[in-house]
Amino acid sequence: MNFKKKVNQLLEIFLKEYPKLFLISLTISFDNKIKIILDGDNGVTINDCITASREIENNLDREEFDFSIEVSSVGAEEPFVDKRQYKKNLNRILSLIDINQNEFKGKLVFVDDNGILIQWKQREPKLIGKGKTTVIKKKLFNFKEIREAKVIINF
Repeated sequence: MNFKKKVNQLLEIFLKEYPKLFLISLTISFDNKIKIILDGDNGVTINDCITASREIENNLDREEFDFSIEVSSVGAEEPFVDKRQYKKNLNRILSLIDINQNEFKGKLVFVDDNGILIQWKQREPKLIGKGKTTVIKKKLFNFKEIREAKVIINF
């Protein structure tokens, strides 16, 4: 079995054993440097990364393959790549770009299998008289309409 297939197989086994974790990315360079980025429904701990690293490393033969392995959690402000990331970030502030390049910033208030709902406050002119009033805006996005979404840490 080739090296990449073996790593993929071991990673699949690990993720089945730890269903609250999910894969964000797996890269294996030409010189067998394995880089795995994980996320989890309840976040990812250092122990999760250590366990994943050991599960894979201990099942690869160093006599057969020369390799290095790095397992980490996804960065806090990295764009989402999996629908499960929306659910774990419910009630957090998102920056979202839709497929038409429109940008939205708002609180993630609802997630289901089809999409999300964000809401934000916006100042608009009063209907009667001078000045502005604050209104709450909401927008529903189908997952297919989202080009990029990520959590905003400092809003």
